[in-house]
Amino acid sequence: MRTSATSLLGVRYPVVQSGMRWVSRAELVSAVSNAGGLGVLSAHTQPDAEALRREIARTRALTDKPFGVNLTLLAANSGVDVEGYVRVVCEERIPVVETAGGSPAKYMAALKSAGVKVMHKATSVRHALKAQSLGVDAVIIDGFECAGHPGQDDVPGLVLIPAAARALSIPVLAAGGIADARGMVAALALGAEGVCMGTRFLLTRESPVHADLKARMVAATETQTTLVGRRFGDSIRVLHNATAAQVLALESHAATTAADLHPLTAATRWMEAMETGTTEDAAFPLGQCVGLIEDLPTCREFIDRLMAEARAIVSERLPSLLPQS
Repeated sequence: MRTSATSLLGVRYPVVQSGMRWVSRAELVSAVSNAGGLGVLSAHTQPDAEALRREIARTRALTDKPFGVNLTLLAANSGVDVEGYVRVVCEERIPVVETAGGSPAKYMAALKSAGVKVMHKATSVRHALKAQSLGVDAVIIDGFECAGHPGQDDVPGLVLIPAAARALSIPVLAAGGIADARGMVAALALGAEGVCMGTRFLLTRESPVHADLKARMVAATETQTTLVGRRFGDSIRVLHNATAAQVLALESHAATTAADLHPLTAATRWMEAMETGTTEDAAFPLGQCVGLIEDLPTCREFIDRLMAEARAIVSERLPSLLPQS
């Protein structure tokens, strides 16, 4: 399948694995790239720049295919050595970077001078246009259905994807709510040049998430996520479990501040729980598309199935809807 995204990224299929903190390590990333997609390492998972360099080396030992690095630029991540991560990305000649959570403006000159392609993740058309003006090579437009931070506009992919594709002159990749071939073909029909998936790759065999937590998530329906932090302008979509219910109850009190939620929603808490397998003791980022996920395939099994089913939809299902002359 050839699109402008496959040409830009140097991959066989227009499928990107989102850079997920703690999850996106060498084993998962290399498996996605080996299967024809673009695996993306999470820089922020690594404690420092040299640790990222070692993880890049580990990934290269597992694949000779292109892969990228995610740089999360959230203001809350102050103290993180983003400059060091960028330096390593440039020195290691990583072909693609996924930026998210904040403006990549500060790092664009260094990345572009090293020949790095930049995909910026945005949750609104206005932010996507700003990223385009900064010189990014593609935008990943993240709909309301997505895991983690969906923004505050509440625009789902069915509207946001074509709105972004209409407004931008660079390739748009669709994210949020996509877990199978139906979502992929729909995104392409809406004007996207590819798809970016997080929750679906979270629930694969190569994902390091504990088996008990994977089982809990696979059993979840499309209604079993919720938004926390919304009152404070920082919505986060998470699995609706005991901790999420506790956060929502706390958030409903007038005296509660954003800082009061942090002990329950902190990444350190859900990362530890992803390793130990405790399913109710943290607020786990999770997309609504979890309700479409029923198994735990390998990345290759999933991508092979994804592409076979996408071809069937395009060649069989859609033509069958048209009258025959």
